[in-house]
Amino acid sequence: MASHITAPLHFPHPEAPPNGGIVEVAPGVRWFRLPLPFSLDHINVYLIEDNGGWAVLDTGIDDQITRDAWEAALAGPLAGTRLTRVIATHFHPDHIGLVGWLTERFGLPLAMSRTEYFFAQTLRANSDALRSAAHQAFYHDRGLANEISKSLRTQGLSYLSMVTGLPTTFTRLIAGQELRVGGRDFRIYTGGGHALEQVMLYCAADKLFFAADQVIAKISPNISVWPWEPAANPLGEYLQSLADLREVIAGDSFVLAAHNLPFVGVHSRIDTLLAHHRERCDLIAVATREKPCSAGELVPVLFQRPLDPHQTGFAFGEVLAHVNFMLEIGELAPVSVQAGNVMRVSSSA
Repeated sequence: MASHITAPLHFPHPEAPPNGGIVEVAPGVRWFRLPLPFSLDHINVYLIEDNGGWAVLDTGIDDQITRDAWEAALAGPLAGTRLTRVIATHFHPDHIGLVGWLTERFGLPLAMSRTEYFFAQTLRANSDALRSAAHQAFYHDRGLANEISKSLRTQGLSYLSMVTGLPTTFTRLIAGQELRVGGRDFRIYTGGGHALEQVMLYCAADKLFFAADQVIAKISPNISVWPWEPAANPLGEYLQSLADLREVIAGDSFVLAAHNLPFVGVHSRIDTLLAHHRERCDLIAVATREKPCSAGELVPVLFQRPLDPHQTGFAFGEVLAHVNFMLEIGELAPVSVQAGNVMRVSSSA
């Protein structure tokens, strides 16, 4: 991994628009800030000029506050304008929550990657799996207390309340192909780790990089292992995606991410993210040299502040992502199953 580089980022627009506000951030690009009811309290939606109208990149979640913000924008700064299509970067509810509402209301086509489209459909169609004993065992067998693992079994059901569903047809976005939006050609990139096949768009001619959640100015996106694929290595996928992006995105590109402020300095930010995850792996290596640890026991190693059950679920997934990555590259080794069938790992160093 790259060394830790701390060159400062440049923020051409140092003040975000208020929730529900829209500002122009580049010729033919509008920034629409929407609220979220989480600790990360906003999402950036982008409108890209598109043949006399505007393509919508992501939508916000489905709740009344977000719908009201859209209604106010459609009656205000977007009054008289035409929406042409919805482009969804990935399946998370803050990105596709209102896809069904917007596409049905305005008769818009949807474009997204095939994996993200069908995974979103699977979550809606197979919600009972989230309550299964196998999902509870995923948490329990990796060291989370029973009361927390039981609460996490139903936590995923909140997903269904935050999305309106997807249309029955879509246009597939494929990595390496070009997407024409208005007068611009965007190269499609996809990346794993935070999601499965998250879409990013890059216009090399104008050095505009719509990075979704893959490269954000001030936070690291959640990289987690989830019960449906317990042996997955999303951190390995994410680190590879960052390395690949560093090779193809110009360092002085304008990065329009889904959270925080748009910025310039993508190479520096990628280097910092790579170093951040290396540091987390090093913390796990030190802890597991002293004694074998379960993923649950490693949560306070990486997250030293108090966590509620909801936060614990995400923290646990992050820890397990680092554990699975370190197992794959040989920095950790599994130990024999201990009392209570809890799986533990020890440092290979």
